Amino acid sequence: MTNWDVKLGRQAEADLRETFEYIALTLLEPGIAEKLIQRIEAKISKLSVMPQSYAVYPKEPWKSRGLRRVNAGKYAIFFIPDKTYHDVVVIRVIYGGRDIEQILEDTEVSVDSTD
Repeated sequence: MTNWDVKLGRQAEADLRETFEYIALTLLEPGIAEKLIQRIEAKISKLSVMPQSYAVYPKEPWKSRGLRRVNAGKYAIFFIPDKTYHDVVVIRVIYGGRDIEQILEDTEVSVDSTD
């Protein structure tokens, strides 16, 4: 079994940073923020094994691009695996209580890790 190379896109990196800052600085819970980010990052790292086992997101334009979703607690991790290069690009990490459809609509469609 070949491991896949997992990359974070720019928007996913910003999502993680904003989540950490909100919990640590606004809610004044830095310990909780650190543990949450560690749990999300652990789930992201597991995408290096069999990322295609997760269901394809059902709505366009994401369905045709192979977008998939995995949950880490109350957070949804959206990623696109590339079979050709065995790469997984995480494009967003979104709190489940937010308007996921709207956030994805505002997301760059590029799968480049530097989008």
